[in-house]
Amino acid sequence: MFKSLPVVREVHRAGLPTTAARFARDTITLGWEDRLRVRGRRRSDGGVEFGTALERGMVLRGGDWLLIEALATAVAVVELAEPVFIIRPQSAAEWATFGYFIGNSHQPLMITEAEMVCAILPGITEVLNYHRIPFTRDERPFTPLGVDAIGHRHQP
Repeated sequence: MFKSLPVVREVHRAGLPTTAARFARDTITLGWEDRLRVRGRRRSDGGVEFGTALERGMVLRGGDWLLIEALATAVAVVELAEPVFIIRPQSAAEWATFGYFIGNSHQPLMITEAEMVCAILPGITEVLNYHRIPFTRDERPFTPLGVDAIGHRHQP
C-alpha cells in the first residue's frame, strides 16, 4: 500500500564524494519554493522517487548534489528559470529605499551585484507601483535571501 522511499539527509556542495564515483547520474529541476522545502517527497527528472529530510533552513542551489545511497544514484539540483521582476537601483539611496519598501512588505528578495530580483507573487506589483520603483520582467532562477543564503545560524 505505502511505498518505502530512500531518504536524502544531506547536501553535497563541494562536488561529489569519491564514494559516489560509480553512482548513476540524474538531475532534479526545482523552482525556488521547492528548493526551500527541506522535507518532502521528490521525483528526479529521470523519474527516481526519493524523500528529503534536510537540515532545517537549508536552501537547495544549482550544483548541489543529493546522494541516494540505496539506489546508488547522485542527483544534481538544477534551478528552474521563473518569471521575476528586475529592479536596477541607480544610487546607494535607491538600494536602501527600494530594499526597505520591498522588505517591509515581506516579499522574498534576491540581491545581485547590480540588481534586486523579486519573485512575481500576489501583491508585489502593487508594492513596486505604489512606491514608484522601476522594474522590468525577466525569467531566471530565483533564490531569495534567507537563513541559508546569508549563513545565519542560531547555536545553543
